[in-house]
Amino acid sequence: MNEEAEVLFEKRGVAGVITLNRPKALNALTLGMVRLIHPKLKEWASDASVQCVIIEGAGDKAFCAGGDIRALYDWGKAGETTAIDFWREEYLLNAFIKRYPKPYVALMDGINMGGGVGLSVHGSHRVATERLTFAMPETGIGLFPDVGGTYFLPRAPGETGMYLALTGARLKAADAIFAGIADVYVPASRLETLKDRLAAGIPLREALAEVAEEEGAAPLAAMQESISAHFSKDSVAEIIASLRGDGGEWALQTADTIEAKSPISTLVAFRQVREGARLDFEDCMRLEFRLTNRFAAGHDFYEGVRAVVIDKDQSPKWNPARLADVDPAEVDRYFSPLAGGDLNFG
Repeated sequence: MNEEAEVLFEKRGVAGVITLNRPKALNALTLGMVRLIHPKLKEWASDASVQCVIIEGAGDKAFCAGGDIRALYDWGKAGETTAIDFWREEYLLNAFIKRYPKPYVALMDGINMGGGVGLSVHGSHRVATERLTFAMPETGIGLFPDVGGTYFLPRAPGETGMYLALTGARLKAADAIFAGIADVYVPASRLETLKDRLAAGIPLREALAEVAEEEGAAPLAAMQESISAHFSKDSVAEIIASLRGDGGEWALQTADTIEAKSPISTLVAFRQVREGARLDFEDCMRLEFRLTNRFAAGHDFYEGVRAVVIDKDQSPKWNPARLADVDPAEVDRYFSPLAGGDLNFG
């Protein structure tokens, strides 16, 4: 096994184990990693000796902190189509995980954002540890909550998904379970025991019951009344007006948070979550592929990555600069069919 490889694969008893192996980069997902994982999952799907798949991140800081946005930035700036290839292949992998024919156990230990969410949340069994920090922070870099966010965010309780999409709020284990992003809480110290049991062929329900613990109260659950009151509105402008009208500290801070994000990203994310509620999973991924094509051809993604990742000045200059300045027709254009055709699942 090549310890320098970006992804490690191991057959451990009856389990196939995938380890994202870029710990210094918080296991950020590259195109090369996508191109390694997808065929291996296909191979294991038809391998009778593999009863389940386990996916984890190397190190103790992150499962996967997101996609390799610096590479996407460089490809886009150079006018290369590789960024679109990345999103296409990533989304096809997300869809394959969603429909995987065997138990797929994601060990969400540490930071799990963006691209990491696509590798975990769609699995059949999502394990959260006390080190989990989950977020979909894409509107803060001029993008939108993709990798299936169009599907799972609207299906979170109440207006939780809209709140997460527009604010990029960070969740710990109890909140992730409440939101339907994780299934069970297992302390990080018991993950090796869980892997041993699964490798030995112990049934999943039994193996999880042996190591799982109560995750405690979910702060998000206590916030449901406030979240639903504000985030059930018919537009972003109405959500912000509702928050400002509330006047409470949380409401005002939440409004400030939303208004600091990319205006076009925020308006797209709002519509994305609303539309996703009535779409099946594949149609959600097709919609996301349309959106990534439009963001790759726009301004704010590159400006967001510059401000957060490259120059790190945390002062993006969005265009348009304010929510009120975004032409509704421009938002419509992001959702319109692609001239080259939508994502094809084959």
